[in-house]
Amino acid sequence: MSARIPSARTFLSTGAALVALGAAPAFAQDATAAYDAQADAAADQADGEIVVTARRREERLLDVPTAVTALSAATLDQRGAVDLTDIQNFTPNTTLKSARGTNSTLAAFIRGVGQQDPVPGFEAGIGIYLDDVYLNRPQAAVLDIYDVERIEVLRGPQGTLYGRNTIGGAVKYVTKKLADVPTLSVRGAYGSYNQADVVVSASLPLGSGFKFGVGGARLTRDGFGENKTLGIDNYNKDLWAARGTLEFETPDARMSIRLTGDYTHDKSNARNGHRLFAGLLTGSPSLGNVYDTNAGLRNPENDIEAGGISMTVNAELSDRITLRSISAYREDTSYTPIDFDSTPSVDVDVPAVYKNDQTSQEFQLLYNSEKLNGLFGYYYLGAKATTGFGVLLSTTLAGLNAYTAGDVRTETHSVYGDFTYDITPQFSLTVGGRYTWDQRQSRVFKANYIGLTSEFGGTPIAFGNPSTDFRGTANFKRFTPRATLSFKPTENHMLYASYSEGFKGGGFDPRGSGTSAPISNVAAGRTYQDIYNYLSFDPETVKSYEIGWKGSAFDRRLTWALDGFYSNYSDVQIPGSVGCLVGGVQTFCGITTNAAKADIKGVELESNAVLARGFAGPGSNLSFTGSLGYIDAKYKRFIGPTGVDIANVRVFQNTPEWNLTGTLGAALPVASGQLTLNGTAAYRSLTHQFEFASPFLDQPGYTLFDANLTYSFAEGRYTIGIHGKNLTGETYKIGGYQYISSTIAGVPIKNASGGYTPTLGKEGIATAFYGNPRQIFATFGVKF
Repeated sequence: MSARIPSARTFLSTGAALVALGAAPAFAQDATAAYDAQADAAADQADGEIVVTARRREERLLDVPTAVTALSAATLDQRGAVDLTDIQNFTPNTTLKSARGTNSTLAAFIRGVGQQDPVPGFEAGIGIYLDDVYLNRPQAAVLDIYDVERIEVLRGPQGTLYGRNTIGGAVKYVTKKLADVPTLSVRGAYGSYNQADVVVSASLPLGSGFKFGVGGARLTRDGFGENKTLGIDNYNKDLWAARGTLEFETPDARMSIRLTGDYTHDKSNARNGHRLFAGLLTGSPSLGNVYDTNAGLRNPENDIEAGGISMTVNAELSDRITLRSISAYREDTSYTPIDFDSTPSVDVDVPAVYKNDQTSQEFQLLYNSEKLNGLFGYYYLGAKATTGFGVLLSTTLAGLNAYTAGDVRTETHSVYGDFTYDITPQFSLTVGGRYTWDQRQSRVFKANYIGLTSEFGGTPIAFGNPSTDFRGTANFKRFTPRATLSFKPTENHMLYASYSEGFKGGGFDPRGSGTSAPISNVAAGRTYQDIYNYLSFDPETVKSYEIGWKGSAFDRRLTWALDGFYSNYSDVQIPGSVGCLVGGVQTFCGITTNAAKADIKGVELESNAVLARGFAGPGSNLSFTGSLGYIDAKYKRFIGPTGVDIANVRVFQNTPEWNLTGTLGAALPVASGQLTLNGTAAYRSLTHQFEFASPFLDQPGYTLFDANLTYSFAEGRYTIGIHGKNLTGETYKIGGYQYISSTIAGVPIKNASGGYTPTLGKEGIATAFYGNPRQIFATFGVKF
């Protein structure tokens, strides 16, 4: 299989060729509507008529036999959601957060499955989709919420209905369709820490079936803290974003094209951590404000650019068959300085760059009839991901730089299908499957230099020969089935049971060191196969069982979705890095193994209740929305570096046992307008940042309280609001770094001198990153 990645032009042209099928039947408007229908979770709250497209057709949420959470633009606005990470507060057993020292790199976990490390070589456990385009890398994936139609979160393995196979779940971010009449909307916000946001969007019909739309956002905020060494803000925001869309539809509404381009530029300062004890070398203190830092690394300046273009083409080949093409190209570049020790000294200072690009093409053939509905699909992804970083250390040799570079090329092809047959009006059977071919080509390079490398503006001098210069190729193939049986005893109740399998390909750790590989032949030294085996890791798989009950009662004033699941997780990929010596110089060495087998089981509940209706006049209601997630995730086997099973002292990262959310809301007619109030409490229990317990980085259980008040009037033309986030000012950790010795179950202990023994650098690394503090902001919106 060739690893050559076709150009974006090739795939966009292929998709456009469908438009030229003028002699063929064109699109059905009802098929397009089924695909892009708005899942308005706020509308029809009284009768629970929430519509989603989780199975590629328009369905009531209560009729979809899978665990899915749907949040509409109205709901997101009323709850003051700012970016994708806010979604975790409303979704059971889900963690979405900014990855450690970044504003825009996403770490996502669903039901214990996910990926925390953002370096290339590791596939995401959770798929993030922007208008049905899979984002291959986590950089620039913390999407700001603007111009959005809905967000859907699907829990459990995905892959028989669309896009890339994902082992743990998927998050779908769907932007708004363009209006049929000229529109202009402006939304602004101002609040704590000098937050100042402006979002503008407009659409214009151009005649002959064409519509054009643009949207832009300027999002700024001062820092929650200060970098005391550099004299700049810490945890600030400085972002530009833009999106343009062109839509075409024939006069008979039987053909449509949607072309979309987007661009984001994030110039926020690097987010640096809070030291949890004084520096062992310089005594740099642990500061009183957890958002303050003493980090001293300035080069390179934090700078993230990301963007892409996509085109969706639809064609109805008959009354029952629709052909769809989704073509896309995306790329992003992230320059970021990572000061691991968060002190002014040059001690484990890491200038880093990540560069990614991807080309994808998807074809779907959809079939719909009275009793049988489903699709066949083909998906291609060609992607390149590179990283380069130096490790600057406190040494007698100024400028000594332990440099690591990784280059990972991915080419994957998949065919999939998923069909639902209504055996009777009550019973339905869904059967699906996917066959995936993955190829991974990697280069891992390590060398010591005096001075920074060219990507950081330097001209280095070699300090010895490269210690690792490895090139490897690996291929993975897997069939993953899915089956669901659902039963509807009445129109308002559905019971279902499902089985699905998930698969995530293997690869090579781009931070690995060939010199760390064991020597199998003493006379000949390390062989290529030794290094290959040491740097590579195998695919991981999951077998997931789920039962569920979705229903409504009291004339649909109460709706719920209850599910229980069990997952058998095998060959779990455990990525990590440790301090090591390469050419006599300290650096990072990646260690990734398939040393684990785990069982995961849990329960999830989502409910909505209309507590009162019309109590303050027509249009008034009082409601409660809640969710509960419980998960019991345990390693059954975990083989450590010494070959000993240490499963009893290993834990699941970013997977709290409990998470609960409750929102009490009221809608009141006031002075020819609508006043909406709500308050939310979101609780998460003890959360481990890594696969070992850490008294430094583990976050005990905590609760966040939010409140929102919005008022719309003039038939929704004008909107004003006040939003409060984390009203009690809870301080909670969302990530961190730890490189100090640990001798008991991974728990750091003090040495004989009463201090800690660093395993990388001289200051000792235990730094934490924190969630946002209390914020209060006002919003306004106007539509023309």
